[in-house]
Amino acid sequence: MKALRYILLPLALLYWLPVKIRNFLFDINLLKGYSPDIPTICVGNITVGGTGKTPHSEYLIELLQNKYQVGLLSRGYRRRTKGFKLAETTSTANEVGDEPLQIKLKYPNTIVAVDEDRVNGTNELAYNFPEMKVLLLDDAFQHRYIKPGLSLLLTNYNNLITRDFFLPAGRLRDSISEKRRADIIIVTKCPENLSTQEMDKISDELRLNAKQSIYFTTVEYGEIKPIFADETNEIRLNNSQKVLAIAGIANPEPFYGYLVKNFQIEGKKTFTDHHHFSEKEIQLIFEKCSDKTLVVTTEKDAARIRCLNLSTDLKLRLFYLSIKIKFLNNRAEKFNKQIIDYVGQN
Repeated sequence: MKALRYILLPLALLYWLPVKIRNFLFDINLLKGYSPDIPTICVGNITVGGTGKTPHSEYLIELLQNKYQVGLLSRGYRRRTKGFKLAETTSTANEVGDEPLQIKLKYPNTIVAVDEDRVNGTNELAYNFPEMKVLLLDDAFQHRYIKPGLSLLLTNYNNLITRDFFLPAGRLRDSISEKRRADIIIVTKCPENLSTQEMDKISDELRLNAKQSIYFTTVEYGEIKPIFADETNEIRLNNSQKVLAIAGIANPEPFYGYLVKNFQIEGKKTFTDHHHFSEKEIQLIFEKCSDKTLVVTTEKDAARIRCLNLSTDLKLRLFYLSIKIKFLNNRAEKFNKQIIDYVGQN
């Protein structure tokens, strides 16, 4: 693996150079960012996937939705449409992307939209929804044409940005030095028993400036729920249930690990991140397992599977594992206050 990384370093330098030039042009104001008129929070990273942006965005929605009308803007990665589009509870992943659809289904009162042009998307939302009081920008840390009031930068505990390389030698898509633009850095997907000593060590390694805050979060797995909730589903999972696990996310190993600990796993099938499933694929998956086996997937994959035209029998055997984040070291209250204070003051 290390040998391959060294071979790819010249290509990584070719990727690095235009990224550095672009950031320099923004730094000296030859390229300018636009600051929205309402409190705007960016939830982003500088790596290719796998940091848990969606559950952190959902945490912010739950924190703010009772007091403010929240909007969320995403580019809608791998959707098959272009331009500005509102997500509805009747939308499909092909129309708006899997993560925006997941959020809209989970929080129907949140205004969710997609647009590859973030400035245009922000203006469309502001014009059409004057009641919107907070805007969350999904995966917009690199999109410097928008200047958020508060930036959250996520880095995976298992692959800290300080230990990574530029694409294609690693997973970085921006310079590590750009972390200076973040107001809050969150180390995600940590082990629940992470010691304060290791937290301090990671904080030192990330070399934060005096104005930056750092938090550590872990993933909490919740209920296993039917993907097709509108179907009459009497099946309830238990420890003796045989399960086939399927996943099309950046890092499925923690998901698989949880299922292995709690159910009888008949098999695992991994697809590429944001994989668009077909009816035939799902049918073939069921054909290769026993009649009583249930298929369990991730919450993000469920958003893509929901739009498929499947038989009732298959729908009754399709489930997803819900997740949420948990702040370590009793720091949730401090994080919540930092977010609420920013929104309230702006």
